[in-house]
Amino acid sequence: MIENIDLSLVNWSRAQFALTAIYHWLFVPLTLGLSFILAFMETIYVRTGDEIWKKITKFWMTLFGINFAIGVATGIILEFEFGTNWSNYSWFVGDIFGAPLAVEGILAFFLESTFVAVMFFGWNKVGKKFHLASTWLVAVGASLSALWILVANSWMENPVGMVFNPDTARNEMNSFRDVILNPVAIDKFTHTVTSGFVLASVFVVGISSWFLLRHREEILAKKSILIAGIFGLVSALLVAMTGDSSARTIAKVQPVKFASMEAHYDGSSGAGLTVIGALTDKGERIGEKTVYDMKLKIELPKLLSIMTTGEENGYVPGLKDLINGNPGKGIMSVSEMMERGRYARQVLIDYKMAKEIGDEASAAALGARFREQDFIDNYFRYFGYSYFDHPWQVIPSVPVTFYSFRIMVGLGFFFILLFILAISFHRQQTLERNRWFLWVALFSVPLAYLASELGWIVTEMGRQPWIIQNLMPVNIAVSNISTGAVQTTFSLFAVLFTALLIAEVSIMVRQIKNGPKH
Repeated sequence: MIENIDLSLVNWSRAQFALTAIYHWLFVPLTLGLSFILAFMETIYVRTGDEIWKKITKFWMTLFGINFAIGVATGIILEFEFGTNWSNYSWFVGDIFGAPLAVEGILAFFLESTFVAVMFFGWNKVGKKFHLASTWLVAVGASLSALWILVANSWMENPVGMVFNPDTARNEMNSFRDVILNPVAIDKFTHTVTSGFVLASVFVVGISSWFLLRHREEILAKKSILIAGIFGLVSALLVAMTGDSSARTIAKVQPVKFASMEAHYDGSSGAGLTVIGALTDKGERIGEKTVYDMKLKIELPKLLSIMTTGEENGYVPGLKDLINGNPGKGIMSVSEMMERGRYARQVLIDYKMAKEIGDEASAAALGARFREQDFIDNYFRYFGYSYFDHPWQVIPSVPVTFYSFRIMVGLGFFFILLFILAISFHRQQTLERNRWFLWVALFSVPLAYLASELGWIVTEMGRQPWIIQNLMPVNIAVSNISTGAVQTTFSLFAVLFTALLIAEVSIMVRQIKNGPKH
């Protein structure tokens, strides 16, 4: 049971992985978006022959290269941590989780890394069109790399396309197609990649605004603002659309996460969507979990029901429904899921015992259960619940998910307005006169990073306590290593990543101050 786990080891392992992931994600989204912005700029250069576009492309390409190198380093460490800190997880699902990561390394990463050399060093060594093709392949490779990683991550949130092997106690892939076309993977890929496009666009607009504030490189700045403004606006609108689709999917496959995002405790028909709200302790408890009330609430009537069910009076279950059950709405209680999970786990234990004592008849009958669809659908799918002692343990931190989600969405709409103003002022040729806008654009750069990180906080904190939805809690997934070892590596990584971040920011700032080569 969970209470027998070394929670100190679990918490330090989680902290180390979170540290690595947060630092890694500081570099990835800029790579995703800036690679396409470079491709657009170089395409204009090749089509027009205007040398100013070559100068612009090479300037932003330098910043891309600095970011790309450090992003690769942190990404490699992140993947190694699955084996060092989460070996139980890797054993349980390695056959599935490892496949997309292997494809990412063999196909996407090598595609990206091969042509990035041509992109940087081939300006005067290959033809214009070949160089342009290399730039586009780097952009496509970056997104393909993200695709396979996000497919693996999405499987953790909605495990599909697999069968459990009781002999090895491992989940094995039986449908690569189902894993790739997982609805969570489709939503996550489109939403995550387009959010990277938005971040890169804000970055380009912000840095270009700095040049205009300093009355430097005005042609480069204005042309960059136009390209990034258009690309960013389209991307931000796509982020809003994919976010809506993602919310619908989460409501189906991770209803507890969705209810926590909305701080929705009491199920209701015609539920409204809370735009702004402040959580306060209601004085109630679900087990040991606090129930929050909503103050200062601004709500859009019935929108939550429309988003999740497609009907304005559709029923949206709350956390109380999802924990305690609501038979009238077809919602099973967590207690029932725990009992079913324990039954599935006991079948596995009995199967292993029968194999050990040589009772082949019993072993064959018990092993066959794991191939029966009824057993899979009604018992094994709740296998992970067998490790819980109390139903309330499946509830994540409501304040973290609630506030992170709203700040992220609010910043998303702010970026849409930013891009509209950027395009409008460029068309009116009034960018220099609207210095307030240039300052806002410059200080929006860190806000774009904040929004990007908050998206992952919602995703990962919202699905706690699961590492694999319904099948494995985080507490069961850790490696059997000492807490002290994890604390040591956490400290080393914290120092290393901070040093890398300081180095990258320093190099980027120096490069921006130097400006493009003349």
